[in-house]
Amino acid sequence: MHDGEVEVHLSALEKVGALHGEVRVPLSAVVGAHAVDNPWPELRGIRAPGTGLPGEIMLGTCRGSFGKDFAAVYRHKPAVVVELQGEEYQRLIVTAEDPEATLRELGYPA
Repeated sequence: MHDGEVEVHLSALEKVGALHGEVRVPLSAVVGAHAVDNPWPELRGIRAPGTGLPGEIMLGTCRGSFGKDFAAVYRHKPAVVVELQGEEYQRLIVTAEDPEATLRELGYPA
């Protein structure tokens, strides 16, 4: 969270892998959020563009009939799924060291 926006910060290598810069959306676009122990079942659609190796890494945009999601997922680590409305992406799926803290920061109970 920064200045009323949800930001997904990517390292230089992550930006290359995702073929994307940092993702920013207004907090007002967040309509839901929840934590997951394993993010892989949350991924949907086809990765385009980005980098992926099943079970290891998914960086970039996932496209399908639903629209687009943005993912930054590593191995089977806990993640946060942020549901959006009125934005380029329908969801953000991001590995988080402390998903519960991230949810609290977004204003959602863990």
